[in-house]
Amino acid sequence: MRSFIDLLKSKGELLDIGCFVDPVLEISELADRVLKSGDNKALLFLNTGTEFPLLINSMGSEKRICLALGMDSFDDFSVRIDSLMSKLDVKDKHLRSKLDILFELYRISSFLPKRLSGKGVCQANVMDEVNLNRLPILKCWPYDGGRFVTLPVVHTIDPESGIENVGMYRMQVFDEKTTGMHWHIHKGSARHFDKYKKLNKRMPITVTLGGDPVYTYAATAPLPDNINEYILAGFLKKRAVSMVKSLTNDIYVPSDVDFVIEGYIDPNEDFKLEGPFGDHTGFYSLEDYYPVFHIESISYKDKAVYPATIVGIPPQEDAWIGKATERIFLSPIKLTISPEINDLVMPFEGVFHNLVLISIDKSYEYHSQKIMHSLWGAGQMMFTKVIGSFDKDVNLNDYMELGRLVSRNINSEDDIIISSGPTDVLDHASNNKYNGGKLGFDATSKGNTIENNELFDLMPAIKAYIADDLRVKLSNISLLGEGISLVIISVKEDVDLNEIGRDFFNKFGGDIKFLLIAESIIDVNNLSNVVWRTLGNLDPARDIHFVNKMPLNIMLDGTKKKTSKNNVNGNWPNIVVSNQETIDKVDRRWSEYNIGEFVKSPSDYYKNEVYGEKAYTD
Repeated sequence: MRSFIDLLKSKGELLDIGCFVDPVLEISELADRVLKSGDNKALLFLNTGTEFPLLINSMGSEKRICLALGMDSFDDFSVRIDSLMSKLDVKDKHLRSKLDILFELYRISSFLPKRLSGKGVCQANVMDEVNLNRLPILKCWPYDGGRFVTLPVVHTIDPESGIENVGMYRMQVFDEKTTGMHWHIHKGSARHFDKYKKLNKRMPITVTLGGDPVYTYAATAPLPDNINEYILAGFLKKRAVSMVKSLTNDIYVPSDVDFVIEGYIDPNEDFKLEGPFGDHTGFYSLEDYYPVFHIESISYKDKAVYPATIVGIPPQEDAWIGKATERIFLSPIKLTISPEINDLVMPFEGVFHNLVLISIDKSYEYHSQKIMHSLWGAGQMMFTKVIGSFDKDVNLNDYMELGRLVSRNINSEDDIIISSGPTDVLDHASNNKYNGGKLGFDATSKGNTIENNELFDLMPAIKAYIADDLRVKLSNISLLGEGISLVIISVKEDVDLNEIGRDFFNKFGGDIKFLLIAESIIDVNNLSNVVWRTLGNLDPARDIHFVNKMPLNIMLDGTKKKTSKNNVNGNWPNIVVSNQETIDKVDRRWSEYNIGEFVKSPSDYYKNEVYGEKAYTD
């Protein structure tokens, strides 16, 4: 960690803050401003009110995540992974190729984690009395249920096979010796827990914080079950991870982490209410019951630094961690799932599991549908809500061009898949907790492209029509001028959306394909915001309406749903913003931080888009 901090400083990527900054809300608000500013830097808080400094946003840009993983650019990831995959491709049976494979396997074996005897530098100091209050643990957002450890690397052991799992699950502090353990039912550690419960045995757990940032990344990586995450860490850094045994159990952890927190979960103990928490979706994840982690030992290295992150309205630091995953795992996806995939992009607005865009080497009709279903059946890709498919040579980062291709190439029901399947636990839009709608759209060329060159000419008539509709609050018809057949409106509460859609398409259905009804409280001219909120609020099986099938007219309902009216799963979460007291505090103290020109709070923009004064609304 100290070496990484020195590297960030040498590259001009880190700011020191010497004055006291409160881990309760203030650090998060300041970090959110800096991350979303034009001068996005990592922040090292030297005075946290504890004996430990705090590092945040250390991987919150392309440059810094590449520095963390030992690469110069995302292209380096692709080149190195592609090279490895090609060498290990067993289709080539020539002797020379076989020798290359043996050499590559030997080289990779040098990256396997190595167990050391004795203690590591991470165990140089041991707390006489376990006390989490000695750490600068953040309360990130005003409606959070408390303070949360946000970058914990959680180590567990399968009690039957002895295979270790490493994951990242937030930990709410209940008191100085216990936390929650927020793992979802699909996670490896949750499956380990189920086995301990059947055996009626305590489940040992060791949590580490800090050390080489590649450990943090590896804990988030979507590796197959039973693949040690420290193999990936060693491969990325081109050196083996040195591991030492925990002080109170048989779990091995990297020797150079900053903190080691050891304890257990008793499977016979009742779960405890955990949350809410301002989550990576940009919405609060609401209260639920999770296991209690009892801490027996906390050790730490000399000059330890506490690592933290915040998540919330995208983009945040996790968006760049996700971008690295997108680049690192593209080649394995192509090799093991769909070799026809040319590129894959997860836009920030999709918060990982809401939107995936692919370009494919299409060779037959309905090829896209085959690949979409393959992805929905692959590991954590099963949570993906929307998959869009484009031709091989399409730039998936040119969103305006993608919009034009959707408008030209989607012309029948056959170009749309509406399905259902597993959803991320954090998805608030579905009617069921673990299952919801899926959307696949095929925007590849099919020989039936419909070019509408009159969209721009329609803008005055559509603007006048919308102005006369008293049900509509705001509208955005600007995309028509870009050749994109989409109109965005927001409407007043408790109006009949289906009626609005029918009326609109009865008037313009021969020319306009898509009508998006966005959340009534938002600015419909902020396209990034519209996409993020719509994807969060959308259950494709419930909220996509084929108003007409020939010509194709589709209405998308991106509005907030009501528990009583729409049969959604539980309360509807609020978006994650700072409160006015914290915004004012950071405004007032800005010059004390000594980090340069004043940056306005991102929450100033979003605070008027919050419903009420709690983590959720009906």
